[in-house]
Order: sequence, then structure tokens, then C-alpha cells
Amino acid sequence: MPVPAAPVDPAVEAVAREAAALIEDHDRVGLGSGRAALAFVGALGARVRDGLRVSVVATSEATAQRAREFDMPFIELGEDVMLDITVDGADEVAPNLDLVKGWGAALVRERIVAAASRRQVILVGPDKLVRGLGQRGRIPVEIIPLARGPVTRELKALSLVPTVRKDGARDLVTENGNLILDCAPAEPLADGRAARALEANILGLAGVVDTGLFLGTAERVLVGYPDGRVDVRQRPSSP
Repeated sequence: MPVPAAPVDPAVEAVAREAAALIEDHDRVGLGSGRAALAFVGALGARVRDGLRVSVVATSEATAQRAREFDMPFIELGEDVMLDITVDGADEVAPNLDLVKGWGAALVRERIVAAASRRQVILVGPDKLVRGLGQRGRIPVEIIPLARGPVTRELKALSLVPTVRKDGARDLVTENGNLILDCAPAEPLADGRAARALEANILGLAGVVDTGLFLGTAERVLVGYPDGRVDVRQRPSSP
């Protein structure tokens, strides 16, 4: 019997269409990961079938598979390649548009693609808007497996509560072969300065590959609502 199609989320579809409208002919586009990013790939794919010409880089195999359904050409991130725009989702968005990402375990690849882009546009629903990063309970940190013990100890010293992400009964292993520690702060981070201080402390630990703190990367955030309305938020000039 055929599998029923997943229900359409009007909020996700609205921001996906809005983001797809930002893409221009011959743009090099970074494709994020997660539900909103997959919806964007679908909306972009509809424009590609209508004649829009783009080339893409994907941050996860799931996203790449979706892009292949629309015959989007892939490019390598060579040293002379700069992407015009990356469209992605986020797990938290602070008032100054600082982000937490990585609940989908693709944070390192998302970081690389975002860093190789002139613009990053983020797609979320209102549930992802927070007063301070960490409000929803976890900030992902990707680590080399060998460093699990020492990094866990040091994260606790930073007043975080780290938990190894699981895939069923086993530790989740990222597409990079690493582990993710989901770190709960004692309280949401007060502001951009606090987020940057925490990021610096975590990145200074031997064995840490990256964090889910994406600070100052988003040019704009598109917030979708169930009635199809989209709120566009631009990044302030300072954190």
C-alpha cells in the first residue's frame, strides 16, 4: 500500500518559498539540513524545473539526495569557490540573530558551507525564537571520540551539563565519524558577549571539532507562521 504523504506545514512552506525567491540565475547555493532546509530544496527545485540555473553544495546526504531529485548540479568547495547564498534552518534564534544549530548532527558541515558563503539566510518557526541561546536546553558540541572523557570534564567545569547524543541505544556518530555532546547551560546565555565567551572557551578544549553556536553568521532570519505569513528579521550591526 502507498505510504501517506507527510502533512504540509504552512509555516515551513511559506519560508521555503520566500527563500527560494531570493535565488538568482547562476547562483551558487549552499543547502542546509533539516526539515526547513529540505522544504527550501523543494521550492528551489520547482524554480529549477522552470528554468532557473543554479549549482549547489549540500551539508548532509539527506539534503543532497533531495537536490538530486531535481537534477541540481553539485560543485566542490574549491579554494576559488565562494557561494552566493546558503539557506538553512536553526534550532534557536536570539534577538540579535545569533543561532544554535546542530540538533540534526550536521553542524560541522553547516559551518563550513556557511563560512564559504557571502550570505546566510535562516528559516524557522516562532518556536525557535528565544530570549537567550540555550533556552531550549542544549548546545551541541562535536568532539573527536578519543576526547570524550577529558572534554566532558572540562565542559562541566564551564557549568554545562553534557550528554552524549544517542542513536537508539548506541552513541550517535556524525557523518564525520565524531560524537556530539549536547550541553545544557544552567540558564540561557545572557547576551552576545556571553555566547562568544562560551564559544571561545569550548573551542579552546583539545578534541573539540566545533560547536553549535553560530554567532553573527545570519544575514537574515525568515520566521514562518501557520497562516502563511513570513516575518523577515535583519541582523543588527553589532552583537
